[in-house]
Amino acid sequence: MSGTVGAMPIEAIEKRASLSDIAMERLVDAVSRGELVPGERFQEAALARQLGISRGPLREAIRRLEGRNLLVRVPHVGVMVASPSPEEVLDLFMMREALEGLACRLAAERMTDGELDEIDAVLARHGEQPDVTSGNGYYQFPGDQDFHYRIIRGSRSARLEELLLGELYHFMRIFRYQSSVEPGRAQAAHTEHVDVARALRRRDPDAAEAAMRLHTAHARLSIARAVEQARARHGDGGNRDRGGTDRGNKDQE
Repeated sequence: MSGTVGAMPIEAIEKRASLSDIAMERLVDAVSRGELVPGERFQEAALARQLGISRGPLREAIRRLEGRNLLVRVPHVGVMVASPSPEEVLDLFMMREALEGLACRLAAERMTDGELDEIDAVLARHGEQPDVTSGNGYYQFPGDQDFHYRIIRGSRSARLEELLLGELYHFMRIFRYQSSVEPGRAQAAHTEHVDVARALRRRDPDAAEAAMRLHTAHARLSIARAVEQARARHGDGGNRDRGGTDRGNKDQE
């Protein structure tokens, strides 16, 4: 896309992912897949080397994730992966049931046929993912490759987008993925997505909302089990330190 100022054509700037964008997504992915666990501290220098970037973009990514409550900075300790209580996580999943159910109801009335075609294409790609077919997990890239993201955008509700695609988005993505690694859950979640898409295609708001609420309720029950299991496995997770130093020591510059 281009425009003109006087007789001079001006080319629009092509938007590319910045290093901090990429670093942020890598960190979210690492937490989602359990490579960084709740309560784990990490050193900026070691993580920057692992990611192959300078500490500037990494610090920006960390700052953004602190704003989304995925990371916390503890005085004299450093940056740690947030460790929400099971009650906090389940409260958010209950909120999600209501809000995404409403978003799906609105989307059934407001999405275009073309947008529904794109959702079908996304689900077809998801169904071919080796992890989904094998039952190892159901990972969705952020944005347009995320089934839930597309429906929320399709609701045409600025307030729902603000609530579900703002501060909570990456937090929920982490626990959505963790819920999907329960045996049998990945394939079930994909089937439930297809059921939601069919209700959207029929332009049936009641069925669409009910299908989404059922899907998110199943995810909530799954994450309840996953959170308890993770807490049992990593009961001493707060003592872990990415980079090999004791948690009580300050990060080295």
